[in-house]
Amino acid sequence: MKSQNRQLEYLCCVSHDCPGIVIVQHMPEHFTTAFANRLNGICRIEVKEATDGESVLRGQALIAPGNRHLMLKRSGARYHVEVKEGPLVCRHRPSVDVLFRSAARYAGKNAVGIIMTGMGDDGARGMLEMKQEGAYTIAQDEKTSVVFGMPQEAIKRNAVDKVLPLEAIAKEVLKIC
Repeated sequence: MKSQNRQLEYLCCVSHDCPGIVIVQHMPEHFTTAFANRLNGICRIEVKEATDGESVLRGQALIAPGNRHLMLKRSGARYHVEVKEGPLVCRHRPSVDVLFRSAARYAGKNAVGIIMTGMGDDGARGMLEMKQEGAYTIAQDEKTSVVFGMPQEAIKRNAVDKVLPLEAIAKEVLKIC
């Protein structure tokens, strides 16, 4: 758990007016609220557990509730999230692939996809879809990953534009945006 906190602390310690962030973290139900609250207490931006229909806003990060999929949707110029139950995807709920596929569909070139440390291949297919739709994609490097599985699978699929150490990811996102 400590390494998961460190990963997201780097991402969430960006400027107050950063683009909205939507996060899937493989965590069980009831843990994500406390996790979001802890990050909210130490990050410069507001971090909270996502609720269905909530707008994606500058200076805010929304974390998928445990045991629920999180999808990005668009209505005109407004991005919002949909939180729902559904089958396991890549053995997970929430699944990174579900979020990334929705980002590819609704945000395309307006999105930045980041895949960080984790076991398995969840997120690799969705990240490829994001890249194919014009999104900029980033994977955490092997040296700073606790488990290099998820980033490595995305890299193998040629779904990644840039591979960076953990401490350089937030800076790269701000540069791009």
